[in-house]
Amino acid sequence: MDCFVYILSGCYRGTLYIGVTSNLVQRVYQHQNHLIEGFTTQYTLDRLVWFEGTASIEAAIMREKQMKEWKRAWKIRLVEEMNPTWRDLYPDLLG
Repeated sequence: MDCFVYILSGCYRGTLYIGVTSNLVQRVYQHQNHLIEGFTTQYTLDRLVWFEGTASIEAAIMREKQMKEWKRAWKIRLVEEMNPTWRDLYPDLLG
């Protein structure tokens, strides 16, 4: 089973949210349609700006915990290596 660690933001270099899921398309859809109450809804974090696949949910959770300890600058650098313009990557997932 493929699992994912992902980062959401509301805008270029805005507030960041790091999450884990086994179904990235469904999870981002939930965030974008504000179906999940909490931090992402409160701050309108609905733009998928980075994601990484892992082989297991355990690996994804470990990576998420590691990244949550990082400095903000490291997270921004990670996003910009994959997505320098901070565009929403969700349409790419849909094909």
